[in-house]
Amino acid sequence: MSESRLFRFPKPQWMNSANTRTAGVYISGALFSLGFFFFIDASTYSHSAKNGSEVHIKFVDWIPGICSSLGMLVINSIEKTRLSADSFSYSGSGVAWKARLVLFLGFALMAGGLAGSVTVLVLKYVVPEYGFPTLYFGVANVIANAMIMLSSVVLWISQNMEDDYTYNLAL
Repeated sequence: MSESRLFRFPKPQWMNSANTRTAGVYISGALFSLGFFFFIDASTYSHSAKNGSEVHIKFVDWIPGICSSLGMLVINSIEKTRLSADSFSYSGSGVAWKARLVLFLGFALMAGGLAGSVTVLVLKYVVPEYGFPTLYFGVANVIANAMIMLSSVVLWISQNMEDDYTYNLAL
């Protein structure tokens, strides 16, 4: 076992498969679409005639989902190799520092989106003590943001897997 490994246990062989990478991308897409399904379902239900309350989903409820989606876009636009590339091979010096800063901002956007959805749930639905059909609007918002965050992590891991079938060309 090499001394440069962080953990003592070896990486499983199934993680080096191209099929695992493809499955991870599909699982990530399913989580993302399922998260937005919950939120759009709650949004359409809040404006339908079946909603018995005066509470509706407004733009304030959409802001956490927008932040989480932007965070997912920022995080998954960064290659993992750029996080440790302190050479001049990419575009000047300090590439790793810049990539880590952008990655931090992406995670901050996603964490802010999740925290914002919990805040909207508590302040708009729990504190006024609404019942469950109306409370579902806030719960769906939290579920949607959690699934967007989880799909971003799954996509990050699956996109940056090392396998034998990838070619790293350097000029």
